[in-house]
Amino acid sequence: GQDKPPDPEHLKSSSLPSEPEGGEVQEVLPNTDGKKETLLAGGRRLIVFNNGTKKEVSADGLTVKVTFFNGDTKEVTADQRVIYFYAEAKTTHVTYPDGMEVLHFPNNQTEKHFPDGRKEIVFPDQTVKNLFPSGREESVLTDGTVIQVNPDGVKEILFNTGQKEIHTANYKRREYPDGTAKTVYADGRQETRYPNGRLRVKDRDGNVVLDNGA
Repeated sequence: GQDKPPDPEHLKSSSLPSEPEGGEVQEVLPNTDGKKETLLAGGRRLIVFNNGTKKEVSADGLTVKVTFFNGDTKEVTADQRVIYFYAEAKTTHVTYPDGMEVLHFPNNQTEKHFPDGRKEIVFPDQTVKNLFPSGREESVLTDGTVIQVNPDGVKEILFNTGQKEIHTANYKRREYPDGTAKTVYADGRQETRYPNGRLRVKDRDGNVVLDNGA
């Protein structure tokens, strides 16, 4: 005949230790649907499936940890985080209740995916790169240099010296803290503008073709 569920009174038997150790088996429940369920100390339940997958559920049911046959694990915590560990890739993927996702890679690289579509990548050398939904990218190097790349391809580099570079398809320009700006055009021309209004232009061969000497 069919196995009967365990008598609840049996689980309360005075023969059980009053303070069992963490992993002590309290009760092995009948094998049903190809799985074996064991009641552990403290009310935790361990379910072992035929394919080798194991599922452990806390007494309050709020924490669940599944260990898959391939070594991957999936844990649901009491605060509703979902933590998935990919054994082969040695990568951890954490999903938070607000939708944020965080990936930890074995080389210490970390990625955060925010609900608004923004992504933040922290590389092993601690360079931080932000990817925005608009397509804009911003990287902060460890020396404080900031590199911004706009969707139109224009790149701006802000150096910790106060200098700034702008790269476009047509020219590259470096701006200095004193107001000087040097521009090199795609055709090789060079242009320097000074704070006092002076403008000097060289052709692609380096010959000065304009210098107003202001």
